[in-house]
Amino acid sequence: MSQPRPTPESDPAVPTPVTPASTYRLQLRREFPFAAAEAAVPYLASLGVSHLHLSPVLEAAPGSTHGYDVTDHSRVRAELGGEAGLRALAATARAHGLGLVLDIVPNHMAVPTPLRLNRPLWEVLREGPDSPYARWFDIDWEAGGGQVVLPLLGGPPESCDLRVEDGVLRHGEQEFPLRDGTAELPLPELLAAQWYRPAWWREGTRVLNYRRFFTISDLIGVRVEDPEVFTATHAKVLELVRDGVAQGLRIDHVDGLADPEEYLGRLRAAAGDGCWVVVEKILARDERLPSTWPVAGTTGYDALHRVDGVFADPDGSAELAHLYREFTGLPAWSETAGAAAREVLTGDLAAELALLERWAGPEHAPAVRELLIAFPVYRTYPADPEPPSAAVERAARAAGPAAVAGVRELLLRDPAFAARFAQTSAALRAKSLEDRAFYRYAPLLSATEVGGEPGDPAVAAEEFHAYCALQARDWPGTGTVLSTHDTKRSADVRARISALSQAPEAMGSPAGADPHLAWTARQTALGLGRAPEAVPRLADALLKGAREAALRTSWTDPDEAYEAAVPGYAPTPLDLPAELAEAARANLLGMALLHLAMPGVPEVYQGAETEYRALVDPDNRRPVHFPREALARLDSGAAPHGPAEEKLALTAALLRLRRDRPELFRGYAPVAARGPAAGHLIAFTRAPDLLVAATRLSHRLAAAGGWRDTRLELPRGTWTPLLPAPGGRGPGDGLRGSAGVAALLDERPVGVWLRR
Repeated sequence: MSQPRPTPESDPAVPTPVTPASTYRLQLRREFPFAAAEAAVPYLASLGVSHLHLSPVLEAAPGSTHGYDVTDHSRVRAELGGEAGLRALAATARAHGLGLVLDIVPNHMAVPTPLRLNRPLWEVLREGPDSPYARWFDIDWEAGGGQVVLPLLGGPPESCDLRVEDGVLRHGEQEFPLRDGTAELPLPELLAAQWYRPAWWREGTRVLNYRRFFTISDLIGVRVEDPEVFTATHAKVLELVRDGVAQGLRIDHVDGLADPEEYLGRLRAAAGDGCWVVVEKILARDERLPSTWPVAGTTGYDALHRVDGVFADPDGSAELAHLYREFTGLPAWSETAGAAAREVLTGDLAAELALLERWAGPEHAPAVRELLIAFPVYRTYPADPEPPSAAVERAARAAGPAAVAGVRELLLRDPAFAARFAQTSAALRAKSLEDRAFYRYAPLLSATEVGGEPGDPAVAAEEFHAYCALQARDWPGTGTVLSTHDTKRSADVRARISALSQAPEAMGSPAGADPHLAWTARQTALGLGRAPEAVPRLADALLKGAREAALRTSWTDPDEAYEAAVPGYAPTPLDLPAELAEAARANLLGMALLHLAMPGVPEVYQGAETEYRALVDPDNRRPVHFPREALARLDSGAAPHGPAEEKLALTAALLRLRRDRPELFRGYAPVAARGPAAGHLIAFTRAPDLLVAATRLSHRLAAAGGWRDTRLELPRGTWTPLLPAPGGRGPGDGLRGSAGVAALLDERPVGVWLRR
């Protein structure tokens, strides 16, 4: 395989390229701080990545395992090593030719324990709406009777131990500020005199009066649309960009902001054109990123859907859906998604819905509800607040044309209402689809990922090619991903599950009193296989899934007897049937190849350069194992042993090629095969001196007799393989003209060639 390049000398006079060649995501936490990331830099440089992508680095709630619960935007997180640790990491990365990309969280902050850790929120709770920090948060003071409702208590206030101590109101480890002059009042009068009302956590869904992240009351929305708030919350990050510590930014949950385009314009002006910026924006299948946004693209879930989908068999997926509905008695996807949306909106998001209904008036309240449920995308934006016509028509059938027309008119004339409607719509779609319906609908679990379409998971090769061509033309610097900290199953688990779409009969009839859980358990177990600690990890994932699905138990109303039985659905690890093991290998390598070669900036999730089997968080945030020894052995000329090392060799070769020859990864052109099995090959060129080809639906291919006389018409020139043949044989004299696919892919289900 290609060799790692020598470590370059640091030269601060040479600007870092605007667009990374690739990124590598690291999940920072107390157990893996900046110093641990710094120690990994030499290995990651040898792997071939150009930038390290760090999970959020600003001060967060104590012990946070993810960093998205920011408490102080002005400081780098002390638990990770503080600003000195981050700058040391950046210096070491720079000395090895690497840059840093920071994940930032503009939408929300933590409602931490103790509350004083969030000083802006603490001051608002102490001083009320006249506090200079009141502009930071979306608080509906009128709805709360002049108080901020804080659903932080374990029970009704009268049953809780609330006491004044050392000048604050205490409840366990939580502290609340006291309004001046109220500390000596009797408790009932003291509570009534505050600018906040401590409440039972169960009240949050009904009476909450501040904007939050999705349905999480411990994360309060921040008004970054206010220029002063933007400046205060971004000063440290922008300082790190200006100082060359960071060369790129990932923007978390951009759809939570009132006006994403305005925010991104302000960020671009402050960060400069040399900063690579991508947004976590979940696009529907036919939705496009607004062309006016000053960003390089998305974080890449739209690419994940296309790569996964091209390896899903459409006929088998449909057969699995039929078998699943017969086995479980549960409804089809569209009905599942609609029911979940209605439940989440009227239950988990009842407070957000009530705000919009009060705003629109009682005559329009049903139309607000139905229009939100009918939305086919996350949201609209201020530049074009017109709701989708399909949503208007569907809502009109349920709530009446006149009422829906009234809500539409309000959306078009009242920017504040339109912004809050859009923010609620985004939260609804995320929670009802990704965090409920995706757990309820399980025919093919590999399709239930962010941005996916469980009801129509397969992507035709033609659709994949069309998507890539558009990305190459419009968003060549966009991010692409296969595994992230948010995926419910890593790419390699999904590759194994997806193989079932080629052999639906392998699902059988799983045993268990709950058919849905039994089906989910079998597919998940087949995907995880004999991974370390497979049984307890599977049991934990199944329990989380059952609570998210909220069919038999839930986070807020757990059924203890049902939950006690969940581990019984995961008694032992499961292997894929022997005939599907090769299909899983083809999927694993094919997905990795397309991801690394397609248009965009590929991100490798920590540990996923080799075979990486992980389930939903916290499983996918387990300590990372870097395959240093395996990579060194491959670099010394050893042949890959098994799919894990095959993937590592492929990943390193493509990452190094991207780093060393970025000019190869431009443009995009499909290359068509001819013959009886042409539909099982997906091939394309870049630049056009790079040619890649991958086998799809390999189990179906084998059943049909293999490649036979299927041929690939090679573009003009002589093509030599990037990867050495197994066993160390050299590349030979190269290929020209028409080549038989059986010979091209004789040793492995994927191939990469360079024109010389």
